[in-house]
Amino acid sequence: MKVKAVILAGGEGTRLATLTSKRAKPAVPFAGKYRIVDFALSNCVNSNIFDVLILTQYRPHSLNDHIEHGRPWDLDRSFTGGVQILQPFKGSKDTDWYAGTADAVTQNLNFVRRGRPDYVLILSGDHIYEMDYDVLVQYHRDKGADATICVISVPLDEANRYGILAIDDDYRVNSFVEKPANPPSNLASMGVYVFTYSALERLLNEDRENKSSSHDFGKDIIPRMVAEQMEVFAYPYGGYWIDVGTVDAYWEAHMDLLSSPPSINLNDRTWVIHTRSEERPPVYIAAGATVRNSMITHGCVISEGALVERSILSPGVFVGPNAVIRESVILNDAYIESGAVVERCILDKIVVIGHDAQVGSIPAMGELGITCVGKNTHVPAGFTIGSGSTLGTDLRMEMFETFRDKVVPNNSKVGYSGKR
Repeated sequence: MKVKAVILAGGEGTRLATLTSKRAKPAVPFAGKYRIVDFALSNCVNSNIFDVLILTQYRPHSLNDHIEHGRPWDLDRSFTGGVQILQPFKGSKDTDWYAGTADAVTQNLNFVRRGRPDYVLILSGDHIYEMDYDVLVQYHRDKGADATICVISVPLDEANRYGILAIDDDYRVNSFVEKPANPPSNLASMGVYVFTYSALERLLNEDRENKSSSHDFGKDIIPRMVAEQMEVFAYPYGGYWIDVGTVDAYWEAHMDLLSSPPSINLNDRTWVIHTRSEERPPVYIAAGATVRNSMITHGCVISEGALVERSILSPGVFVGPNAVIRESVILNDAYIESGAVVERCILDKIVVIGHDAQVGSIPAMGELGITCVGKNTHVPAGFTIGSGSTLGTDLRMEMFETFRDKVVPNNSKVGYSGKR
């Protein structure tokens, strides 16, 4: 039995605000030392799947640098497929940027076909979860399925964000509606599919010729299969899974890691999440500093009198004397100067928070109010950045000069329009 995995990693990720201004969504750092894509890749190798295609599109450079030849995941191999990173191209036909998820696979069907796989896993590169795909493929085989969709129950008020299914007692899919305004149920597609290769190739080739199709698995391929009464089944998943496609979800996923027990046990040696790590010195915590319920990664320095509480600090973060960090996610090499307060924030790489600045706050009950600061931005000393605000990338003092009394109001956007 040959299985090939195809990871869709081309998402622009506009709902992640400044975190995706300079990188693709799957390349966004996560949990201190990882990238989001590490979870799908690690699930593959932990499931003994070593033939992996990664389809990129939007700002792929950071992702390419991170994965390279796949050595941290034991994917630097050719005989069993290894890992290949493919980007859109212009060939003899009028190929261009991918029109949809199905179109991305269609344009690379020659590579998918290589090695003659029996089954193809279609995976998203921007979900956080742990799953044994070998069990999933065996379920697919036992059902004699053309396609199997991994499903999870979600809150009904969030169901309009997902593809929603109806199933019978044998888990056969009776209906599939992509992001319905009025969801008929809360059984949601996780965006993880198994296809029998022969069925997948036929469907994609036929979809390619359909001018009215949006060439998307959720909008076109799966609904068509259900309508034609092909063998489509649901695979119920009972573990932790989250689509970190928004700033709020990204922050919540990190806070879930700090719960007791955590959402995902990163210390489980039977299911290692592999990644490419940097060489950094050990963590240094000065006398008089306090760290509570937090994850601190290598290269961090926490100075005397500083407080770090319910937060995740990525490699190389510096926390100055008497600075305070609460309920925040701080990415690589951020520098929080003395006396600064950072609360319920996401700070991207190389951000500097000037001394005695106040960035974000913990708002009233029922609100998240996450403040997001873009890569390489310098918040001037003594400034207050309101809750729920978004600061763009590479900002300097002149971008803040128009704010009276050094106060940026709640929910402001500075140097960031939200558009690409």
